[in-house]
Amino acid sequence: MFTVCALYHFTRFDDPAALRGPLLDLCLANAVTGTLLLAGEGINGTIAGPRAGIDAVLAHIRALPGCAELEWKFSEAAERPFARMKVRLKKEIVTMGQPGVDPRASVGHYVAPADWNDLIRSPDVAVIDTRNDYEIAIGTFEGAVDPQTASFREFPEWWAQNKDRFHNKRIAMFCTGGIRCEKSTNYLLSQGVEEVYHLKGGILKYLEEVPEEDSSWQGSCFVFDGRVSVEHGLREGPHELCHACRRPILPEDRARPEYEEGVSCHQCIAETSEEDKARFRERQKQIALAKARGERHLHADTPGEGEGL
Repeated sequence: MFTVCALYHFTRFDDPAALRGPLLDLCLANAVTGTLLLAGEGINGTIAGPRAGIDAVLAHIRALPGCAELEWKFSEAAERPFARMKVRLKKEIVTMGQPGVDPRASVGHYVAPADWNDLIRSPDVAVIDTRNDYEIAIGTFEGAVDPQTASFREFPEWWAQNKDRFHNKRIAMFCTGGIRCEKSTNYLLSQGVEEVYHLKGGILKYLEEVPEEDSSWQGSCFVFDGRVSVEHGLREGPHELCHACRRPILPEDRARPEYEEGVSCHQCIAETSEEDKARFRERQKQIALAKARGERHLHADTPGEGEGL
């Protein structure tokens, strides 16, 4: 079993580029793979490897300036969920595109998983899922509002267009592991919303701690690694990935007429041209050839990056 570690922390890094090399070298030396993002506002990512290697990386990050309170969550995967290790420099560790947003200044009230059900079932509370549309499609909390955003960057515009719906409501927000809510709750506070709450540790902590029989969660939780989804107890979910559009699909979706491995699924077949599909077929051919040689092709890597929490 591989230990999977999702982590983030908002802090000030004066020179993120200087941190990249030592962090990458340490990960490679400890057989740790995944993606870590560094920016002036902190660090975010998901990594996997032997537990001793993960512990070494966490110790290194916690020793960085301002990172003693690093947030992380462990789970397990039967197979290595990432093929490579990447440490990337970004403008934001989760992209919202709002320069004034600063989670270090203020965030919403944290709500422990054990108290979340009571909060979201209150009649004066509106529950908002801050994740992307393809994540929400496979699972969310009962009664949650789906903003139908394709990326987190779209959230501020959605709020501006829909804020009147939530007049005189307390707002409860959640995301995969907490990082998007750090920004979204700070943003709502800056927009004059007085009572804003968010799920401490996100969906992952909720699924880890709340018994399934007491759960308000419906479906699976999309994760940005090779497992694709997890369920209660953080056990691996049933989903696979369409390697054309990077959206989750179920095994039975492979039998649908729109599905062609690496080329299209029922969600994306109408979104790409015939030229795109021809290019995808060639890519899939190269992936198959690499697999036959016992190698892993560059483009067979795992889903997404930068919004893992």
